[in-house]
This record gives sequence, structure tokens and C-alpha cells, in this order.
Amino acid sequence: MAKMMVSPMQCQIRFPSKSLQGKPIITSKMWNSLLLNAQRSKTKRSVSAFKVLAVKSDNGIVSRLEDLLKLDMAPFTDKIIAEYIWIGGTGIDVRSKSRTISRPVEHPSELPKWNYDGSSTGQAPGEDSEVILYPQAVFKDPFRGGNNILVICDSYTPSGEPIPTNKRYRAAQIFSEQKVTDEVPWYGIEQEYTLLQTNVKWPLGWPVGGYPGPQGPYYCAAGADKSFGRDISDSHYKACLYAGINISGTNGEVMPGQWEYQVGPSVGIEAGDHIWCSRYILERITEQAGVVLSLDPKPIEGDWNGAGCHTNFSTKSMREEGGYEVIKKAILNLSLRHMDHISAYGEGNERRLTGKHETANINTFSWGVANRGCSIRVGRDTEKQGKGYLEDRRPASNMDPYVVTSLLAETTILWQPSLEAEARAAKELQLQV
Repeated sequence: MAKMMVSPMQCQIRFPSKSLQGKPIITSKMWNSLLLNAQRSKTKRSVSAFKVLAVKSDNGIVSRLEDLLKLDMAPFTDKIIAEYIWIGGTGIDVRSKSRTISRPVEHPSELPKWNYDGSSTGQAPGEDSEVILYPQAVFKDPFRGGNNILVICDSYTPSGEPIPTNKRYRAAQIFSEQKVTDEVPWYGIEQEYTLLQTNVKWPLGWPVGGYPGPQGPYYCAAGADKSFGRDISDSHYKACLYAGINISGTNGEVMPGQWEYQVGPSVGIEAGDHIWCSRYILERITEQAGVVLSLDPKPIEGDWNGAGCHTNFSTKSMREEGGYEVIKKAILNLSLRHMDHISAYGEGNERRLTGKHETANINTFSWGVANRGCSIRVGRDTEKQGKGYLEDRRPASNMDPYVVTSLLAETTILWQPSLEAEARAAKELQLQV
């Protein structure tokens, strides 16, 4: 059960003298939260009285009042709670705040714009701090339930210009290009993450200040000595399914305390919306579990795997007969813009892309069939069937999915290299196109 800490002086309670008959208010035993439900009036559509009486336990922990948190509002009001979510000033942090909406909604166009203090998120100066939120995607709220919703937003100035950290705006432009929409780009994104102990910022399940046994037994493993954080992973899986996120699987990773989930196949801008909402849900779940979520691409130095966000990508032409030739042409384009992609694929990625631990060297582009040590991997089934998809293994776990997905579409569909550059790249990569 989720818990919260309460200071001894923050919570006091007094009972009617008749019920206590002079007995001491606080005993040495743990006191649970007390919820007194007044009978609902048959003529009113509201809860007439809820009295929440909470007192400190011996270890300073009080129940999070689960009954109130799970309260179903639908019988009493048509109003819903919308949690507006946006990306903060670091480009990786998620922020949110709540507002009441007069009725249930199904589409972001039914929601009002809102604003927030950009000076407190590193996105605006104090003398002109108002930033405007534009609702862009709606998901069901797995925390509040009912008709309540999570709303993915992007951020603009009051004059309607996208602020610098709004990467969704440019991605939406690329995905609206006719050549891109005709190709119906699909994405399957593998989001890796690491769970850390709260006070020491050391991986979950690791001895504090020490190390577990070497990698090998932990990948997709079961057992108390090999799998750490499964409840968080499973809770996140179910919450995403409830929300309407196109999550397709999850598994324990090579480094203990590290997990992965997959989202997709998703089309176009939807891939970024779903990843950002799934990250928000994961942040909320780890918050309740008292565990720190890390998207650092190399959380532990040494002989330990980093955390990536491998991005599987295909176009309509790649998925049709003869698609393997289209995939090879896309690989040529990606090789020629390798450093452009690397610069956009996540902060700190140089600590992860070392050529070790199932990665390619950050300074060298490579591709291969079934080779997890390459920049771009092509699956055996794709080679055999002559059509399918490619996997870009370069993105870091902290990448912006709007940037990565739109850049893949731009490089492989819209961008055209010179014939000379293409011929040179084909020779270097031993590709016949």
C-alpha cells in the first residue's frame, strides 16, 4: 500500500469526551486512518460529510486514505478532473497540474487551453513567465479512474509561438508532410529505465555501496535474488493498458534493477504522445512506491549495460514486397546523417555508446543482420521475407520521442542525398542498392 510521511506535529485528533472517557488520545500502538462516512442524503447529489481523522503511528507513517482516493464521483457530478501534462525545461522532466472540466470529453479539441508559470520550470523569464498549454492527446486516468483523464500538452508563448523545448510542434510538421503521411510510418519504441533506492540513488536490489553478482542471471529472470521491481513494472503495464497507451510488452533487463517496456506499433506523432504519457504514469507509480525512476543512459559505470530506447521503424514501402531494398536505401541515408542523429538522440549517450554492452561506437555508423552491436539492426525475418523494418539502436533512454521519430521520418523519406554521397556510403557499408 502506498504510504506518506507525516510529521509528529502536523496531525492531531480529538474525539468526543463521551467516547474516550478520559483515556489518552495517543497510544504507543499504530493508529490507522479513520474514515467516518456520513449517510448520503437521498435528495442531494453530493457527499454531505466526510471526516478524515488521521493520527501518527509509531514509525511516522499514515495510510494514504485509499477510500477517498478511490472515491467514484460519477453518481454525484458530471464534472471530471483533467491532469494537464507537459515537458519541463530540461527536456526530459514531466510536469502536470489538475483542473475541473464540466463534463466528460473524448477529444483534446473539447478542452480549453491553460497556462503555467514558465519561470518555475526554466522555460520563461520571471518578468514574462506565462506559458500556454495546448491540449494534444487524451488518455484515461488510471490513478483517479472514472471519466477522469490525462492530457498530453505542448507549450507556446501567449502570442502562439512554440517555446524552444516544444519538440512536438516540429515533429507534427514533419508528420503532416504528404510524402510522410503516404508512407504511414510505424514505430515500436523500447523504453529502458532503471529503478533506484530513494535515499542512496543506487539501483534497486543492489547492496548499498556494493555490487551484485555479474550480469547474466538477471535478464528476463524470476526470483527474489534476480528480479527487483517487478511490482512496479506490472503496475505500470496495467496502468498503461487502462489509459489506452499502445503498450505491447515488458521485461526485466540485463542489469539488475533495470526494466524495459515496449510501445507500438504507433503511427506518426502518436508514438511520441504515447511514450511521454507512459513515462508520466511510470513517474507517478514510482513516486507512490517510494522508488526513484532514472532514464540516465549509463546509470552505473563499469561492466554494466546502459539504458537505451531502441526505435523500430518502418514505412509502407518497407512493409510491402521489395521492401528490403527500401530498407537498405534508408540505411544509406541514416549513415550519411549519423552525427545529426547522434546529437539529437539523448544527453550523456557517449557514456553508453562505447562499442561494448550491445552497443556500437558513437563515432562509427554500422549496420548488420541480427547484430546488436551495430547502429542499425535488421532482423532475420526481414532479411528472409525481403520486407519488414529496421531497428535504430542508437537512441538513449532519455531521448525525446518526438525528436527521434520525426528525424527518422525526415532522413529516410524527405531527405535526398547527392548521388555521389550515396555511392560513397554504399561502398563503405558494402550495400548494393
